[in-house]
Amino acid sequence: MRKKLGILLSMMLFGMLALTGCGSGSGIASNKDIKILLVLNQMDSFRETLVAAARDTAEAEGAQFDFKDAEGSIENQVNYLKSAGQEGYNVILCSPVSAETVVELKASAGDIPIVFINSCPDEKQLKEGKYIYAGSDEYVAGQFQAEYVLDKLSGRQEINVVLLKGEKGHSATNGRTKGVKQTLESSGKTINYVFEDYADWDQELSKHLFETFLRTGSPADCVLCENDSMALGVIEACKEANIDLSTLPVLGVDATADGCAAIKSGEMAFTVCQSGVGQGEAAVKAAIRFARGESVDSLEGVSEDGKYVWVPFEKVDSTNVSQYSN
Repeated sequence: MRKKLGILLSMMLFGMLALTGCGSGSGIASNKDIKILLVLNQMDSFRETLVAAARDTAEAEGAQFDFKDAEGSIENQVNYLKSAGQEGYNVILCSPVSAETVVELKASAGDIPIVFINSCPDEKQLKEGKYIYAGSDEYVAGQFQAEYVLDKLSGRQEINVVLLKGEKGHSATNGRTKGVKQTLESSGKTINYVFEDYADWDQELSKHLFETFLRTGSPADCVLCENDSMALGVIEACKEANIDLSTLPVLGVDATADGCAAIKSGEMAFTVCQSGVGQGEAAVKAAIRFARGESVDSLEGVSEDGKYVWVPFEKVDSTNVSQYSN
């Protein structure tokens, strides 16, 4: 009798432990119970690709996905994050309107984990398992541009550079600028920045700024733009001024459809593929793991500290542009 009682107690204890094990973690039974909210800073052609890829990946994984555009408003973005908890979202994907608002964004989200995208917060704001960044190492994009210029103009000891940057304070602007300058300046050549300004990723502003530069009469050997839209603005200005683009390399970043078309036509020399598809996929896959209480360690590109999921940049010029365009 005592032996049977011992066996019965053991079975009961095993059952209790099993139930305890099942109850630990997120309590998510399946991906269809996961709700993901993507809150964008502001839409543009690159972010359209990222959002579409995030939505497609969520659908393929069986998770629920919603999207809101803050339209450049910090107030809108904060309000969207505040309401996310009440609306039952498990994870937020967020592209900050301003990197300076990250502390407020985290506070607004409460206990909901955040996968930051497109604009990388300061590392001290990231935390493994709760606040991570899924994107590309912006320094590498600038490095690739500088390497192209150094190879293209290898016979020159002195290089006159026009540099048109993105939004002031944006992580992509900071990283790409640093990558360009450090790589150029470590070459041992004399690098003259004959014109440098923020064009805010905008094609029309870029065109206007380059027209202003042209009126100075200063010489330029290349034009480095931190996205394709700004490069296309420079190209417009060059064409109107009858400048032979085969003699003035214009470089961009993103490998957008228009950027790739400009490379095919011989108007743009070089761009860097920032995979919006890759970033959207990586962000959603990380979000699903967060929602399930799992680690992101198994994701491709995850950093050793677990704070980043890196999606690599790729060089694009006339030799391989067909691989990146329809």
